[in-house]
Amino acid sequence: MGSLSIWHWIVVIAVVLLLFGRGKISDLMGDVAQGIKAFKKGMQDDDKVADKPESTKAIDHNAAPSAARQDVGSKAV
Repeated sequence: MGSLSIWHWIVVIAVVLLLFGRGKISDLMGDVAQGIKAFKKGMQDDDKVADKPESTKAIDHNAAPSAARQDVGSKAV
């Protein structure tokens, strides 16, 4: 009662083919395949970027500030 027999599946497949047609389904499968390929390529690109070590940046603490602010921490109006 709760399970679908082979005849139910045949009717469902026939309705899907009638609604969408053979061409649209094959186009849809092609789009899905292209999406999977793009996803795999993106994952490979991320791995290449992760393997590449990033250069470290040093901060010079002895350099004089270019513009000193006078109103920091004060409530001047």
